[in-house]
Amino acid sequence: MRQFISLLSVLLIAGCHLIDPLSAKNDPKPEWWEMAFIEPDYMKVWVEYSSVQDITGKVFFRTGGGTAAGGEPEDGTESARGWKGVGGSGRKVVGADLPIRIYVRWQSIVEQKTWQAWVDIPEEARQLMVSSTNQRCPQTPDQKARYMASIYLGLAPGGVVQVWVRDSCHHPMKVARAPAEIEPLGPSQGKNEGRYAYPVSEKSKRYIDKFGIPYGSW
Repeated sequence: MRQFISLLSVLLIAGCHLIDPLSAKNDPKPEWWEMAFIEPDYMKVWVEYSSVQDITGKVFFRTGGGTAAGGEPEDGTESARGWKGVGGSGRKVVGADLPIRIYVRWQSIVEQKTWQAWVDIPEEARQLMVSSTNQRCPQTPDQKARYMASIYLGLAPGGVVQVWVRDSCHHPMKVARAPAEIEPLGPSQGKNEGRYAYPVSEKSKRYIDKFGIPYGSW
């Protein structure tokens, strides 16, 4: 009898450990993760090209490009200084496992420079990407987990790349930062006669005339 009671106790304890009240095992989620780009206010960028190397070593080309999420609020504040928000819609990286490195090449419109960089993605970021869709937020256990794991690349003047992922409570977590280098061929790798995707906007000009470009704040 004593052995039976001991065995029952072990089974009950094991069962308690197996039942995770925050588990999102049955919550809906897609097969892939997404990547998005953001920019500081007024500091317009155009992403020419990106690619991803996943943890299996496979490289996925042309994983995203074009505009980045940002704004021109004209509210009289130095809103371009630092990162005020992390968001924006991304693009699914179809077929890729979790990322180990990301390459990005972009035009910094206000500088009229083209930058490129490889960014190493740490293990911490991959763990957060997995947990964000597989575990519910402890503060809102009745709400379903994030539908899709996301990674955000912030692109700033001076060739700064900063990377965030969101945790299970949707909070952006900074996981990497890397310096870029100048693309020697210029915009569109020299195939567009040196033209940039956009002119510097009038709002950006007014902001820069008043506050300058806040190098070092990103």
